[in-house]
Formats: sequence, C-alpha cells, structure tokens
Amino acid sequence: MSETSITLSDLEAAEHVHGVAYTQAEREQMLEGLMLQVGRARLRRSFQLPDDLAPATRFDPRLPGFVMPTASGVIPPVATRNLPDNDTDIAFAPLVELSHWLRTQQISSVRLTEIYLDRIARFGSRLECIALATPGLAMQQARAADEQLARGEWLGPLHGVPYAIKDLFDTAGLPTTWGAETHLDRVPTQDAAVVRLLAAAGAVLVAKTSLGALAYGDIWHGGRTRNPWNLEEGSAGSSAGSGSGTAAALWGFAIGTETLGSIVNPSTRCGTAGLRPTFGRVSRVGGMALAWSMDKVGPICRSVADTPLVLDALNGFDANDPGSIAAPFADDATAPLGELRVGYFAEDMHDPLDIAALDAVRDLGLELVELQRAPLPYEALHDILTAEAAAAFEELTLSDRDDLLTWQENFSWPSTFRRARFLSAVDHVNRDRLRRLVMREVDRWFHEVDVIIGAPLVGPMGLITNFTGHPCLALRAAFRQLGTRAPRGLGVPVAVAEGPLHRVPHSVWLWGRLFEEGGILRLGRALEAKFGVAEERPEGFA
Repeated sequence: MSETSITLSDLEAAEHVHGVAYTQAEREQMLEGLMLQVGRARLRRSFQLPDDLAPATRFDPRLPGFVMPTASGVIPPVATRNLPDNDTDIAFAPLVELSHWLRTQQISSVRLTEIYLDRIARFGSRLECIALATPGLAMQQARAADEQLARGEWLGPLHGVPYAIKDLFDTAGLPTTWGAETHLDRVPTQDAAVVRLLAAAGAVLVAKTSLGALAYGDIWHGGRTRNPWNLEEGSAGSSAGSGSGTAAALWGFAIGTETLGSIVNPSTRCGTAGLRPTFGRVSRVGGMALAWSMDKVGPICRSVADTPLVLDALNGFDANDPGSIAAPFADDATAPLGELRVGYFAEDMHDPLDIAALDAVRDLGLELVELQRAPLPYEALHDILTAEAAAAFEELTLSDRDDLLTWQENFSWPSTFRRARFLSAVDHVNRDRLRRLVMREVDRWFHEVDVIIGAPLVGPMGLITNFTGHPCLALRAAFRQLGTRAPRGLGVPVAVAEGPLHRVPHSVWLWGRLFEEGGILRLGRALEAKFGVAEERPEGFA
C-alpha cells in the first residue's frame, strides 16, 4: 500500500478495529495527516534497531517517598547432614547441603558434576528440558573449583555447585537460541552478566535450559518441555526447562526469568521453589529482552532456603541495564520467624488446599488480615506487555519469519504480535497511567501487612505484581489429583485438565514489599517446614 492509497473507507473500517467512531467530515480532516503519520511509521521501520537497545523511557517501581532498606547480608541455615551413600540422594539434596559437602570436601565438584551430567544424559531427553548440555565447560569449571578449595579459597555457597541457566542468556561461543526456530544460529561472543556473576561465585554451568520460544509457554524448537510429575503435560513456562530439570534433580539449582509468571508458573507446575525478585535487583544485560519494563531474573531451587543463596550472588547494580536499581539484599535463615502481618484476598482463596495454607499461617501464630482490592481494570495492563514484546520482535512480524515458529495458535506469539499492530498509542500511554494507579494500590496494601499469601494462578495478583515489580515466592504446599493440563495463553485464565488423574504438586505464592524479599523468605521457610512435602520426588526420576 502506498502512502496515497489510504481512503476514507479504509479509515472508517479501521475505526471498528480501534473501538472509535468518527463522522465523515472528521475523517476528511484526518486523512492528510494520517498519510503523513503512516509515512513516518514506515520511515522508522526501515531502520533496524539492535536487539539490545532499550527504550529511552524506563520503569521504576518506587513511588515518591519510598525508602530503600539498609540491611544487607545473607545467613544460610546450618547444614549438618553427612553425605549420603547413593548418587540419587546426593542429586536431590538442597543447595544448602550440596554447598556444605563441597566446602567440607565430603565430595568434590568434579564428582558432583559427574553425577548431574549422568542424570542429564539419562533424563534430559525424556523431559525435553535441555537446549544444550555443556559437559566440557562444566568439567573445566569443576576442576578449577576443586583446585581453589584445595588451596583454601572458598568463593561462597555456590562454589563448585552445578547449575543450569535459561537459554535466553548469552554464553560466549555457545548457542543461545531463545527457544525459537528463528534464532537457531545465534552464537554470542560474550557472556551475560548473570553468567559472569555465577562464574565469579564458583558455580559450574552444566546445561542451558529450554524455554518456550521467545519466552512464552513450554513449546520450543526442541519439542515441549515436560512436567516430571506427569510427562503427558508441559512444565509450563517460560522457564520451562529450569523448573522441570530442577524438580528432577538434573542440577543443583537453575536460573529463570519472569515477565508475567515465567518463574512462578513452572515452579508451581513442577513443585520447585521459585523466587521472582523485585524488578531492577538483578542485571538483565546479555539476556533476551521481552518487555523492558517487566523482565526480571531469579532462581529456581528445590528448597526455599536455597533461593536467597543464589539471589545474593546475582544481586547488584549494573549501569549497562537501564532498569537496574542499586539495592542491598538481606536474609537470615537462622533468625526466628517473629511477628508478621500476613494479608490475603478472600475471593482468591476458595480451593480447600489454599484455605489449608491460611490455616497453616494461623498455626504459626501469625496475624491474618483480609485485604480489599480497589475495583480497577487490572486486566487492561496486559497490553503493555503485548506492545513491548511486539516491539522487541517487530522484525519477525514484518518479515513473516514468525511463520517459522512451531506454536501457531490464537494466543501464540505470532498471532499476538500481529494483533499488537492495532494497539493504540494513546491507549498505551493511558495504560501506563493506570499502571501507576495500581502501584499506589499495592503500596497501600503493604502499609497494612508485611506479606501477602495467595493461590497460584487465581485472581489478578500475578498480573498486578509483575507490573508493579513486587517480589514473589512460589513454594510447594501439597499434592492434588489432576488430569493433564493443556497449554495456556496470556490472558487465558484456566489450563483445562483432561484424562486420567496424576498426583501433581500444588503451590502457594507469597508477595512482599519492594526490595524486601526477606519477609517472604522467612514465611516461606516456615510454611515449607510445616507443609512437609518439599522433599518428595517425582516418580521415575528418584
């Protein structure tokens, strides 16, 4: 279509798509300017923007008057158990114990890495959770870790521990495919910031994990990542492989990212402990951008107590990330639970297992406070993510290379990116203003309570807190019998379950104040101990 081919009839038809209505006279007045507007859009599209270029505007979750916490330092729980006799028990051990055994030289990093590489070889293809195993690099890093320990050099609790990282983080000289057929040949020349930080902490990279293509869902160029508790269903996404492989003990811990549920959703499906930190706490440099104002990086582990050890290694300001915020991180696993005011929304807690979680909070002697949500159009925030993601991958839409992606359904990325071309810029600005109003609402809640507890995937809390930047912890609370769940698109509230029943994990989610993850970790550890189900293993991998 040329600039001059826009007609009054075209304009009238477009009004229906945008939900507006004009008169014929108004259309005539608009036409000339609209053709200029389209011309400017085409001019901008003719210039290819680099993948790592962030928008000039940046999101900051802190409202006026926010006071940054000053406490810092992480004190882990004391590990006393001796090294088990068999490799499976070693593999399923929490990070806290793995670290203790390595530091006391009950096991070498080389031996521990061999255990995990063997499990990767045995189980990785069943779970379809590994984009790339890295045995050569892993053994090199493990030998270096052992040599340092032999010299009395200890780099911290991650020293010598094998881990896996989501395959949207750059690894120098190794493919980073973003889970997508469109990026199979992508080989970066530098490591992402989190890869460098974990190397500095002495961690050993054994694999890059699968993710739903371009960080959405669990369908990727290698198949569909499986839930180890029910191999007939996906592990949810988009940190699909990080959640699946951690639950099946293919590594000590994993790194995921979250834009709208991509850490807590696979943690819920697979029964792991997933910690989504406050927006801005962890550098995203060298990671695929999906939505610059929402992307967050965090750990997926087998125990709540493990997550702060990983987050402490990742925490820190990075001037190369426009969203980065300098903030201390504090957590003391040896301190008593103390007094916490725990909020909840009654309309979200209707499942018996979720009600049981509230009873567990009461049994801990904590005060429960029923909160009320203001009647705001929270669902309207979805299209902020849609617009940012479509902008990040505009080239795929305009070149039709989005046809290469396997997942082609109504709510898959290709269809979503195409729909996004019809979003209004005026609506987008006003959605952003709504976002600030929602930030004020959440701030009001956290003036009443210290922590909020909620049901996974129920109500708008996952949506709300991803847009406000507040931290969230997902932890295993119980087991339930469910049929196999179908893939779920953005904005689709229910993953339909069908067929024979399977025993699968059920989680609770905890939300905390900005840059105060310590509160949800304190409560999370206490609840995990009370629930008593964190150490159960998926059949077939134990």
